[in-house]
Formats: sequence, C-alpha cells, structure tokens
Amino acid sequence: MTIDETWLYHYDPETKQHSIAAHPAPQKFRVRKSDEKVLASIFWDQDDILLIDYLPKGQTINAEYYSLLLVRLKDILKEKRHGKVTKGVLFLHDNAPAHRALATQKKLAYLGFHCLDHPPYYPDLAPSDYHLFPGLKKQLKGRLFSSDADVIAATETWLDGQPSEFF
Repeated sequence: MTIDETWLYHYDPETKQHSIAAHPAPQKFRVRKSDEKVLASIFWDQDDILLIDYLPKGQTINAEYYSLLLVRLKDILKEKRHGKVTKGVLFLHDNAPAHRALATQKKLAYLGFHCLDHPPYYPDLAPSDYHLFPGLKKQLKGRLFSSDADVIAATETWLDGQPSEFF
C-alpha cells in the first residue's frame, strides 16, 4: 500500500497547449492557480482507494496527525481486507518530516506496517505521482470550484470512476 499527498486547487488553469487548442487567440495575461486549495492524503493499494483524508483548514500534517491517520487506515484495512492482512502490511510513503518522525515510526511498528525504504530523490518510487495524480489533475484542470466541498466531490467522483484494473 502507498500514500501520498497532493494539493487540490479551487482553480488550476489549463496547460498552455490545452489553451491553444481550445482558443484560437492565446491570452496575453498569465492565469494563476487559485489560492484556495485542499490537501488530500490518499492511501491506496493494488485493489482500490482505502482512505482519503482532507486536511482541515489551519492544520498541518505532523507526526500526531499522521499517526491518527494510520490508526484509521488500520481500521479500514480490517474492514475492507478482512482475512487478507495476516502477516502485516508493506507500506510505502515518502520522506516527509511527519512520515520520518520517531512517533510515526513507533506507531507504524505498533500497527504492524512494514515500511519500504524510500531513498531521497528517487521519484520513480512514487506511484501516486506517476500513476494516480496525473489523471486526477488532468480531470480538475481548467475547472472552477466554488468551495472545498466541490473540489472534494469532483476528486471522489473521478477516483470512484476508475476501474479496478487502474489500481
């Protein structure tokens, strides 16, 4: 199983190539990403999405917050993968500070998660960045969302629409 975080913007402008194809005359001004955004932490495996957590406004992901997510994940695994998880869980996450914290490492060991090493600067070990997020970002690009709830709904609709072979 793997986890990664990504920002979901209320507005992320189309790419330059997409804008040129859609509009014959290119715009003269630069369109920026929205300041409004939501941080999504997505836990997934070879079968489907296990848990999506949207960070509340004004909060940061620290070891305590991340450890609580891991406990929620363990409960979801018991429910969704009943009988499949007998020898522990192989777990891949990046080297973010909350992931490397001693409290997090202790919680992972307590929960029976066996972490795979993620050497720094090895982006090919980030399946979310190369497989999951590009399609999601493409789906959200160029769309204007009026609230966090709208961005979250569009995200979950796209993720729910992916066939099991996608994962």
